[in-house]
Amino acid sequence: MSMTQEEVLKQLYNLILNPNTREWERYLLTTTKNALGDQANFNEQLAKLEAELRPLALRNNLTPDVTDFYQLITGEETAVDQSVKEHHLVTDPAYQERAIFAGGCFWCMVEPFETQPGIDSVLSGYTGGTIEHPSYDQVSSGATGHVEAVEIIFDTRVVSYQELIALYWQITDPTDAFGQFQDRGAQYRPIVFTTTKEQKAIAEETKQAVIDSGRYSKPIITEIKEADTFWPAENYHQEFYKKQPKRYKAIKRERQQFLRYQQLKGKLHARRQRRKSFQ
Repeated sequence: MSMTQEEVLKQLYNLILNPNTREWERYLLTTTKNALGDQANFNEQLAKLEAELRPLALRNNLTPDVTDFYQLITGEETAVDQSVKEHHLVTDPAYQERAIFAGGCFWCMVEPFETQPGIDSVLSGYTGGTIEHPSYDQVSSGATGHVEAVEIIFDTRVVSYQELIALYWQITDPTDAFGQFQDRGAQYRPIVFTTTKEQKAIAEETKQAVIDSGRYSKPIITEIKEADTFWPAENYHQEFYKKQPKRYKAIKRERQQFLRYQQLKGKLHARRQRRKSFQ
């Protein structure tokens, strides 16, 4: 652990004051801060705090900002740039555009887009809800109306919105109104948030094409809405596929297996529909 005592105390203060820190986390952090203020042994106090946080950390049940701190004090900090949010800006409006897609957990929505040519930035966040500056816990409760989503800034000279939304239809289940894949709950429902009239027209046209394809036996329920305020998620959630590659690959594998099954089922359904039309 390369942080100095001064740096740790600063982190502790910030987390204690953070409204999204849970009360039991705040109690442990406050206890450690007070002990360090009383000149208690620095390494011993951090070891004690790490041991108390470890059971929840192993179950991925710490709040995102506390998780970041836990990874720092255990030497598991990632080399991924933590200032993703600072760099997520439209700097050339003439050739840059924003696209917002919700399709299940945002952990799995970043990599498919970020690895495409012409993508300048992808940010995980929350949108479509009723409160400002929502936290992960608040959104996860399902009470705020937000969905987990990704906001994409792309270079229109290299990639078109048509291409991005085509990818979106390929990596989501447009028939599931109650979540996506293993992610269940209203915060995971599929929605296309459009930022321009042109995007809305393309979204509606491609949705109709999906309906007309005959690949799905269930109704297409993906909503198309005008973009609302996009609230960036906590640092822990940004570029998750780079920070937690093993965990991400396991989640991605489950989604891909389901999509392959759904695609096969869709081909069989479309074939049956064509046969009926010739009878």
